[in-house]
Amino acid sequence: MTMPAKVEIYGTSNCKKCVNVRELLDRRNVVYIDYLIDLMPLEKDEMIRRTGLKYYPQIFINDKHIGGEEELLTLEADGELDELLGLGGKD
Repeated sequence: MTMPAKVEIYGTSNCKKCVNVRELLDRRNVVYIDYLIDLMPLEKDEMIRRTGLKYYPQIFINDKHIGGEEELLTLEADGELDELLGLGGKD
């Protein structure tokens, strides 16, 4: 059995792209760590340290920075997201 991926999102509670990312992961029943910068402002420094970027959302899967909403949607469209998330494909 495949272990579920460690998924982390840096974002805010109300940015549209952040909400879209959470909704996509929620539809797949993916458990993720949600660093809400508006509620946990010190996490912004950690996000910048890890990514070098200041905009939201920033997504990590298994400690690998994959980017933001656009990159996540590209992975989904290319059929690579489920594999990264450890959801496995159809046998």
